[in-house]
Parts: sequence; C-alpha cells; structure tokens
Amino acid sequence: MSSSETTGTRSIDLSAAHAALWLAATAFLALLALYFVGVDQGAVSLFGSDTHVHEFVHDARHLLGFPCH
Repeated sequence: MSSSETTGTRSIDLSAAHAALWLAATAFLALLALYFVGVDQGAVSLFGSDTHVHEFVHDARHLLGFPCH
C-alpha cells in the first residue's frame, strides 16, 4: 500500500502529454468561441442565412470591437 493510499490524497498527472492535451482542447474551444463571436456572419456562416448565432452574440461582438453592421 502506498503512502498516497493511506493518507487519502491523489497524485496529479503533470506529464507533458497531459498538458499538451489540455492546451490543444483549450485552444480549440477558444478558436471556436472566436469564430462564433467574431466571424460567423454572411458568406462564412456555418448555418447558411440563419442569423440566430449572430443575434445571440451581437452584444459580445460590439463589446470586443468586432464590426457587424
């Protein structure tokens, strides 16, 4: 029985692969949020002529300085 099992503490995985996975996931989510807030309108819209995404993030676009109209 190891000392971590007797004290009830858990070890933390600090490996480079684990850190790289978290970094990649965070970067992907950040770029996805940036796309929906800053780019999703008109010709590059994922949802065609539907403006629901644009209207949902409309105030965030202005707050972050993205032009939209």
